[in-house]
Amino acid sequence: MAKAEDKTDSSTQVVDPESTTIGKGRPTPTRREREEANRRPLVATGKEAQKAQRARLAEVRERQRVGMANGEEKFLPERDKGPQRKFIRDYVDARYSVGEAMIPIMVLVIVMSIIQVAAIQMITLFVLWGFFIVAVIDCLVVGRLVTSKLTEKYGAGNVQRGNKWYAAMRAMQMKPMRMPKPQIKRGQYPTV
Repeated sequence: MAKAEDKTDSSTQVVDPESTTIGKGRPTPTRREREEANRRPLVATGKEAQKAQRARLAEVRERQRVGMANGEEKFLPERDKGPQRKFIRDYVDARYSVGEAMIPIMVLVIVMSIIQVAAIQMITLFVLWGFFIVAVIDCLVVGRLVTSKLTEKYGAGNVQRGNKWYAAMRAMQMKPMRMPKPQIKRGQYPTV
């Protein structure tokens, strides 16, 4: 009979309603309570907080500027990203381009246009137009060279669009003014 009593005792255990919780154990917050909890100012309030926020933003911008100048992929704009664009940058930076002399030539033309001698102004005009023609030819040549090198390296179907224009625009800039900064020296052409 003792066995029967043990069975009834185990089946009739009393459950304390306060010790067990059903659900999450707290009431669901109202929409107004959630919105108030999430509400915070978009900009820092107070002079010290604003100064700290400006310092953080300046630090982030400086890091992005340095990263872009060094050619770090995550800081580059979309037009400069990818291995093909890096190849183009390295190839253009390794060669001498006629377009690099654009700014010095333009300064010379401005200085020469001040002289009020018709013959000198005419010669300056012809030199300027001759320089433009040679610079355009150089851009066309670098565009073809880069396209052929990329086709050789990546295959004809895998070459990005706009590479000729990208190479021409980089070739028209003076080397110290290029962004991202040149990573190689003159004559160190990238391998195909």
